[in-house]
Amino acid sequence: MQIGHPEIKDRLVAGAVLGIESSCDETAVALLAGDGRILDETVLSQTGAHAAFGGVVPEVAARAHLTHLAPLTEAVLAKAGIGSAAIAAIAATSGPGLIGGLIVGANFGKGLALAWGKPFLPINHLEAHALTARLPGLAEGGLAFPYLLLLVSGGHCQFVAVEGLGRYRVLGRTLDDATGEAFDKAAKLLGLAWPGGPALERLAAEGDPRAIALPRPLLGRAGCDFSFSGLKTALAQAVAGFPPGPLPRAAAADLAASFQAAVTDVLADRTYHALALFRDRHPGAANLVIAGGVAANQAIRAALTTIAARHGCRLIAPPLRLCTDNAVMVAWAGIERLRAGALGDLAHAPRPRWPLDAPDMALTPTPVA
Repeated sequence: MQIGHPEIKDRLVAGAVLGIESSCDETAVALLAGDGRILDETVLSQTGAHAAFGGVVPEVAARAHLTHLAPLTEAVLAKAGIGSAAIAAIAATSGPGLIGGLIVGANFGKGLALAWGKPFLPINHLEAHALTARLPGLAEGGLAFPYLLLLVSGGHCQFVAVEGLGRYRVLGRTLDDATGEAFDKAAKLLGLAWPGGPALERLAAEGDPRAIALPRPLLGRAGCDFSFSGLKTALAQAVAGFPPGPLPRAAAADLAASFQAAVTDVLADRTYHALALFRDRHPGAANLVIAGGVAANQAIRAALTTIAARHGCRLIAPPLRLCTDNAVMVAWAGIERLRAGALGDLAHAPRPRWPLDAPDMALTPTPVA
């Protein structure tokens, strides 16, 4: 991204930022004032369109984004009472994610930017999650850099030292399945409807988390990487021990509770190790942030609150609606970059893979003529 002159930056930061999210199966648009206030937002879930397939179909998702982005944007602007003249920039998720949806959302954003004569800000979806907790009012007293991020979702599971805007150091990641992916696969084994994570959490509330002995992969090991494939296999073997046909409700509840307890134990253990690694480098840091769809799980939040307290840290978790994919986080990431002087890049191509520690995530000053 280019870095503009101070007077350009000041003018842009004073305006509103339109955020667009289309990386998976949520079509979302949000409008934020320059100070981070949410002027209006909307999220259109595509769950119904994908449920029959038991997961997200990329082509179906892309067509839905194409159908709904324009009317959703018009509705958000109308409800906020904002015209294009008051908008400073357009921010759109440009990776990582499903490439079809990314192309639709990014190109829609670029079209608006060209039509309105505004800067276009390509936003890294992971950075948007990483910065959500810095939204004004979410963390008491605000959230300064550095802090440790646990990003857990359907496609991502990693610990990141968030050392500054565009400065991310990955400390550990999953070696196989992401946490949300593991929840969805476990739910399918138990005969639950997609999306499986929330359904499994509800069912687990009825069961005994000690009923079924399941492994805790990498528990106690050095470092803070994850592994969930063995746990999923163990659950499949436990399910196979029952007679063919639908599982009895009580048995399914015990299996769900035992699986959730195993995942929670793994996340708590890995977080304890990650905090130790993080604070070796940043001894004064005292904030742990959890983000991503799995951050909505209440058992996991409770366990991580305890682990953070053992390290003398506080756990900061966004409201549930901002844990899953949304456009508020995209617009906020755009505001953060505008404040740093980034003017964006219309030439930026969407990409399905875009790690947080990629070289082009850094803010490298480039003179603007």
